Amino acid sequence: MLTGRLIVFEGLDQSGKQTQSGELAAWLRGRGRRVESLSFPDYQTPIGSEIARALAGASDYTPDVMQLLYVANRFEWKPKIAEWLAAGAVVLSDRYVASSIAYGETQGLDPAWLASVQAPLPQPDLTILLDIAPETAAGRKSAGRDRYERDLALLGRVRGSYLRQAAQSGWVRIDGEQDPARVAREVASAVEAWLARPAGPPSL
Repeated sequence: MLTGRLIVFEGLDQSGKQTQSGELAAWLRGRGRRVESLSFPDYQTPIGSEIARALAGASDYTPDVMQLLYVANRFEWKPKIAEWLAAGAVVLSDRYVASSIAYGETQGLDPAWLASVQAPLPQPDLTILLDIAPETAAGRKSAGRDRYERDLALLGRVRGSYLRQAAQSGWVRIDGEQDPARVAREVASAVEAWLARPAGPPSL
């Protein structure tokens, strides 16, 4: 049976994560792989709905509480992710553990703490950073931006965190400023090379 893999797309809003996740899902299915897709935050859960309220300004949480809500939202999906991986699926996630580290540390939270509280989650096999400038993110969404998306200085710090994280093993940085078709080709090439490597035991 094929080994399950968890592949995560990270980057600023409007970096193309949802688009590229869909492209990669189609590419993988065309090669006979079972694919399951997720996007965080999942606003359909009770915790996710509270996150949506906070982002809209209806609730005013401190940064640590806000990040714990994001983390709890992922824990809601932990059993299903583990089930999919055990069944040999490739699980694609639009945002995951690195998002809390990136956004949390820019607001003064300890990145080591943010990583430790998420350690019990299934850990990514591969994280793909779609790297764009904050100004590009703002230009791609001129209206309806949440409180994070409106703060270009914060987004610059978030990008810096992502770039630091991307220096670790298990990450691939791709220039998200490129044409989406070229980005998709680079994503597929990176994933093809990664899937050819032997997987270690799942981190569940």
